[in-house]
Amino acid sequence: MGKYFGTDGFRGEANVELTADHAFRIGKKVGDIFNRKKAGKGPCRVVIGKDTRRSGYMLEYALAAGLCAVGADACLLHVTTTPSVAYLVRSEDFDCGIMISASHNVFSDNGIKLIGAGGEKMNESITDEIEAYLDGKTPEVPLVKGAAIGSAVDYAVGRNRYIGYLLSLVTHSFKGLRIGLDCANGAAWTLARIVFEALGAKVTTINASPNGRNINDACGSTHIESLVALVKQEKLDMGFAYDGDADRCLAVDETGRVITGDGILYFCAKAMARRGELVGNRVITTVMSNLGLYKALEEAGIGYEQTPVGDRFVYEAMCKTGARLGGEDSGHIIFSKYATTGDGILTALRVAEIMQEHKCPLSCLKEGFVPEPQMRASIPVKNKSSVLSDEGVRSAAEHIRREGGRAIVRASGTESVVRILTEGREREACERAA
Repeated sequence: MGKYFGTDGFRGEANVELTADHAFRIGKKVGDIFNRKKAGKGPCRVVIGKDTRRSGYMLEYALAAGLCAVGADACLLHVTTTPSVAYLVRSEDFDCGIMISASHNVFSDNGIKLIGAGGEKMNESITDEIEAYLDGKTPEVPLVKGAAIGSAVDYAVGRNRYIGYLLSLVTHSFKGLRIGLDCANGAAWTLARIVFEALGAKVTTINASPNGRNINDACGSTHIESLVALVKQEKLDMGFAYDGDADRCLAVDETGRVITGDGILYFCAKAMARRGELVGNRVITTVMSNLGLYKALEEAGIGYEQTPVGDRFVYEAMCKTGARLGGEDSGHIIFSKYATTGDGILTALRVAEIMQEHKCPLSCLKEGFVPEPQMRASIPVKNKSSVLSDEGVRSAAEHIRREGGRAIVRASGTESVVRILTEGREREACERAA
């Protein structure tokens, strides 16, 4: 990870760690880099999206100003999802994309995610170059004049093209399905409902009234309790919860039981294997996936591979191995035939379609997967590296491993927290260990 760009972009408290000046300078440098790559073949084109945070407007226009100031063109999607930006970059011949979002973080945070021409996370060599520029280690980017100044245009039509793409991937009608959606007061607040209703589902939404301050506020994939209550109260067939930029999805079955990313990976892997779509007969996971997932995959005759935490690493492994399915327990699920990043709405569509194919309740798809007890904790800290190197922390984790359990202590790549995972045969022991 760099000084500014972590595993999922440049993230921090708006107007503290991440300011409009940062955004303006990032826009200038991105425009400079990609204009040089085009070698005089016209201005580079950059598509920009944002989630519903109040600070998104400030950063959106600062980025566009920086791009235009050096002769690049900015196409503004306005409020949209991260996967929609990734889709449009690769399908509409943009040179790169930018998503303004802090994903599952609180509303006062924001972030800048850079997306390469293929729709994947930006190459680190480019983010390193941008970081050097932000720190004044490279020459100032010159401004252009007159007709060379770039343009900024509304590109809301791009959202409709993304919706059309999602609809084109579904082969089953959802008529008769009763589906609940928790949109986290974020980027999916209109898109998800439009897609499911177009496919015939009867949709009930909650947390779909963003005001700039309520994104992820006790809702969405990190606070799924309200969706569980909705599914039970309304007797729905299933529910789906997204995070702020809708690249994550968790599910709730008809009984109100939560299905995390591991559960989704399990039954999607089995369904794809039956259809001959699971290339290499393997699934890419991260080290945070539950041991129960690996046992269930082995029982189903499906292989797996582990990566460090982060959908960036999952996608890189998928590209190397040719795997078609990968993801994280947090709900980042990548179907590499259709997307280059986690896509919450696409994941929900695949889950609903698999259920329709099997003609059974969602709860039955998870049969065969029994998660091992786990305990997770996220601890706010001032210095992540000092915590990780602390002898007491390290010896405690080693003690758990000697007792036959599993312990992972890692620094978050997106927040000033250290994350703890303990896993073993008994929940009480996991809780004590954590």
